[in-house]
Amino acid sequence: HLRGLMLGVSLSAIILAPLAIAISLYLITHPKFLHLLENENEFGFMLIVLITVVLVTSGIWLVTGLQQFRSLSSWNKRYSNYLKKRNDLDELISSEYKIDEE
Repeated sequence: HLRGLMLGVSLSAIILAPLAIAISLYLITHPKFLHLLENENEFGFMLIVLITVVLVTSGIWLVTGLQQFRSLSSWNKRYSNYLKKRNDLDELISSEYKIDEE
């Protein structure tokens, strides 16, 4: 259950963070953005601060989501290997001691 939750969080970071970055970059590069900054002093400053916060937070979120996804992927491989080795060992022990024949 926890693995599924963590996978969902990392996938949301991988999908939503680039979307937030793209929207912020679109706003910054829009031709009327500079006009807005020139005409609206306080609002323009707060808009720049807000977009900067969104870009930084989204970047951190994206990097964290990618790291978490890689970590979950490697953990899943190690867990699958553990289960396979455990089943192989169980079969070896049961065949050696003839446990299944009872």
